[in-house]
Amino acid sequence: MIIDDKPDEGSRDEIARPEPPRTFLCVVDDSDEVRQALRFACRRAHHTGGRVALLYVIEPAEFQHWMAVGQLMADERREEAEEMLQVVASVVKQRSGRTPVIYIREGKLTDELMKLIREEPDISVLVLGADTAQEGPGRLISHVVKSIGKLPIPVTIVPGGLSDEQIDGIS
Repeated sequence: MIIDDKPDEGSRDEIARPEPPRTFLCVVDDSDEVRQALRFACRRAHHTGGRVALLYVIEPAEFQHWMAVGQLMADERREEAEEMLQVVASVVKQRSGRTPVIYIREGKLTDELMKLIREEPDISVLVLGADTAQEGPGRLISHVVKSIGKLPIPVTIVPGGLSDEQIDGIS
């Protein structure tokens, strides 16, 4: 195998351009393991000069018998999402040194995650926290693992049982 590491004459401009900062995407929900994923993403972003992006997906309600009730429920879920993201964003800013990029989507979690990754070229790494339950790592990780070969970015899975010290040691 021959490896040519010499740049072409016409590629000097490409060498001089700085790499865009890495963006570490975390899915925010009410699970316990999101805390470990966020800690890892914040530390990696801080150490690499990157930033953190947060995705919150508002999934459709199971019961939507009356349209007005369904809209009220959707409004309440949107308000809850915004409140949660304000808290999480302040923690991310404190830990990473930069204000995170925030995405709020409505739809099925797995679908919206995949769409966002395809639509946003700035997202560099997906960081997920694994559930510590006996049933498995969680539905999102199970879905991502099945689709991993089709993803345009690497995925980091942070075990939910790691301590802060352990996360700090590897990040």
